[in-house]
Amino acid sequence: MMNILIINGHPAAESLIEAMAEAYTKGARKNGAEVRVLKMSEINISLLMSQRGDKSDEPEYVNNARELIKWADHVVWFYPTWWADIPAKLKAFIEQVFTSGFAFKYKESKRYVKWDKYLNGKTAMLFSTMDGPAWYYKYFVGEPAFKMMRYNLKFCGFKKVGRKYYGSVVMSSEKQRLQWLNEIEVLGTKLK
Repeated sequence: MMNILIINGHPAAESLIEAMAEAYTKGARKNGAEVRVLKMSEINISLLMSQRGDKSDEPEYVNNARELIKWADHVVWFYPTWWADIPAKLKAFIEQVFTSGFAFKYKESKRYVKWDKYLNGKTAMLFSTMDGPAWYYKYFVGEPAFKMMRYNLKFCGFKKVGRKYYGSVVMSSEKQRLQWLNEIEVLGTKLK
């Protein structure tokens, strides 16, 4: 049985992202996976970080999220792409949770940066909505949010990071959005 953590990165409680995360959860559970969900809309995240290395004042959600990430074999991220990037609240969450000592640790070196990866072997899938066409974001904008997420997750030891884009949301019909939800549910059932 696979342990799947779904991170809903939308700061609002009701959204297309919420429906997508629910569709994936439904599909993964049909496949026999154990699924847990973290929602940015339910976490009171400070956009300010504590002092580097000062673990004494870390919020409770940081430790809860770390336990879920350690538990998970596969982490599935759902978020809207805003201004070619992930939402600020999700970015703050990543900065506060994926820190040195949990996700990685730098080694002593005089010549170049070396580090240990603490989240080895995990996989991730990124699902993102956007107002513009997905092909435009990928080929003309250069998909900066995906590149940042992939690089940072691999920096921490994730072995594979995939992605799927859904756009243009503003131009999509209800029928198109329902097709997206059905596709995402099916993708949840196919994970091995």
